[in-house]
Amino acid sequence: MSNLTIGVLGLQGAVAEHIKQVEALGCNGLIVKRPEQLAFIDGLILPGGESTTMRKLIDRYGFFEPLIEFSNEKKPIFGTCAGMVLVANKLSESKEAHLGLMNVCVKRNAFGRQRDSFEAALEVKGIETPYSAVFIRAPYIESAGEEVEILAQYNGNIVAAKQGNILASAFHPELTADTRFLQLFIEMVKESAKTTAL
Repeated sequence: MSNLTIGVLGLQGAVAEHIKQVEALGCNGLIVKRPEQLAFIDGLILPGGESTTMRKLIDRYGFFEPLIEFSNEKKPIFGTCAGMVLVANKLSESKEAHLGLMNVCVKRNAFGRQRDSFEAALEVKGIETPYSAVFIRAPYIESAGEEVEILAQYNGNIVAAKQGNILASAFHPELTADTRFLQLFIEMVKESAKTTAL
């Protein structure tokens, strides 16, 4: 077991599935339900769920400022699906963004409703062979700043990207047995932990 601890924001969404995958990759997993728990983790996953509900719960339980501070400390954050919506600094159909951590404009439910869920083989930067991605009421990135590294596209739309300590995917890596995308995040956490230790 690694000495890295990766937290999953445990307010709503696919929490248990992420914890299971984190632990399968040899890290400690922690369900984060209180802001003070952020001090005990090396990286944080914002899971899929319903972004508006998640934002309300972030505000209700006093997570907003602590999450911004966590990012300011350059600790890695991985937003999946609804988590991608939360980290964006612009939303195409809304005047207000949520956490505003990544210089991207995100369109919510861009691929349709729940019944339009699908799986697709993606070419992902940093992963040698195609990665089978699961999309459920998924968003996509409509536009990205120059500092944003595009990791994957589907039908010309950006579905995975990275900017500094922030990673985002439109798909659900926790719903597949292929752990390679989550491994990309764990590598970010390892690098960050090394820098912090210096």
